[in-house]
Amino acid sequence: MKIYNRNIILLLILLSGTSYLSGQQLPLYSQYMNNGFLLNPAMAGHDGFTSFNITSRKQWVGFQNSPLTYSVSGQTRLLKKSYRIITRPVRSNKYKPSSKGRVGLGGFVFNDINGLVARTGAQFTYAYHIYMRQSQLSFGLAGQVFQYKIDMDKVSTYKEDEIKDRVIDGAVNMAAFIPDANAGIYWTSPKFFLGFSANQLLQSPLNLGSNSLDEFKMLRHYYLMSGYRFSRYQSEFELEPSFLIKTTEQLLPQADLSLKLYYKTDYWVGASFRTSGAISALFGVRSEKLYFGYAYDYSLSSIRKYSFGSHEIFVSIKFGSNARRFRWLNRY
Repeated sequence: MKIYNRNIILLLILLSGTSYLSGQQLPLYSQYMNNGFLLNPAMAGHDGFTSFNITSRKQWVGFQNSPLTYSVSGQTRLLKKSYRIITRPVRSNKYKPSSKGRVGLGGFVFNDINGLVARTGAQFTYAYHIYMRQSQLSFGLAGQVFQYKIDMDKVSTYKEDEIKDRVIDGAVNMAAFIPDANAGIYWTSPKFFLGFSANQLLQSPLNLGSNSLDEFKMLRHYYLMSGYRFSRYQSEFELEPSFLIKTTEQLLPQADLSLKLYYKTDYWVGASFRTSGAISALFGVRSEKLYFGYAYDYSLSSIRKYSFGSHEIFVSIKFGSNARRFRWLNRY
């Protein structure tokens, strides 16, 4: 009988994409409201800003080989103010806007380490925004490529000469380059937003080393997010409840229910509950063009006995004028 240590067992569970850990194929974010672009490509340039964001998350601090995620992203909107010259044979040259200001572009690079498995890649996003009176409808499509790699230096087994497992046998470099695609739709108004996206549309199989593992594939993930911001006339406070529902085609949904309180749009504090068994405290501050957010997650499951919680940091810088909310819509 083959005998595996707990690292090998964890590896096989991660690759099989079954039940509880299947959701960990993709990174987990507690501050999804601050940079939803990481989950929904339709949000690229939706707010009219040119922004650059850094997100870092360390999950289950104190637990060996716990998930660690880094991402650096950027997005912008192609404004109407750029011009092209139209040459006419009789009349003088005419300057005409080169675009209608409906196109958003974005991209990000990421590194997601989950136990012995690491995902490192990049994504490029194209979004199209349609202004509808006091709301906006956005569509987005993203192409992605990443390296899926198993760190063989951390793999150890008992009775190594007897182990000829199909997953690791004959593999010198346990890595695979995988193309994929994401798509999304996003609707927003001055106080309400609603978005739906699907990631890992191609459900690419993992071909690691010399073995073909067609039954081990990247699962398609679905995200539904929404929120509403309540405000009183001439009040400096705003209250925003929101939710994020995540699931795969295995229909194992997980929801984040959040509540944030804003003061002058420069400071915010909030809390979130994750149905998989965690609560989060959220804090943030804005200083001119710079935004900073922090989230601390406390697990309600038995893993809390071995962990000091999860920490997530978000830093963003935004360029562009948006003195009044949705004032930017008139710029396109």
